[in-house]
Amino acid sequence: MILTTLERVDAAAFAEGTGWEPKPEGLCRGEVCVPAPGSLRDDGTVDVERAAERLGMPIVHDAEHGVWAIGPGTSTGRVLSTATAPDPELIDRDGNPFKLSSLHGRKVLLVAWSSY
Repeated sequence: MILTTLERVDAAAFAEGTGWEPKPEGLCRGEVCVPAPGSLRDDGTVDVERAAERLGMPIVHDAEHGVWAIGPGTSTGRVLSTATAPDPELIDRDGNPFKLSSLHGRKVLLVAWSSY
């Protein structure tokens, strides 16, 4: 979500931009609600910094352009739910498929190229 201010952010705009709806019981996505006391103000605006902290959303400020970027949030407060990477099947120089896991325990250098 990109914002030009962290002050007076409308609850509906916050919900549309993040997928998390501010409610009196907390920040909700569907049936899941995360307690976030003070995130929803009495005037219907959101304390973005408090909500972002509760959901583990990173906030980045670009002072030159006067914008803030708010990253994704989760019910656990962590952006990654797991640190397990997928095991892709790649094609070697001879056109033979192999799984990256076959190189387990070795140092690996992946080189990628694209024409676009």
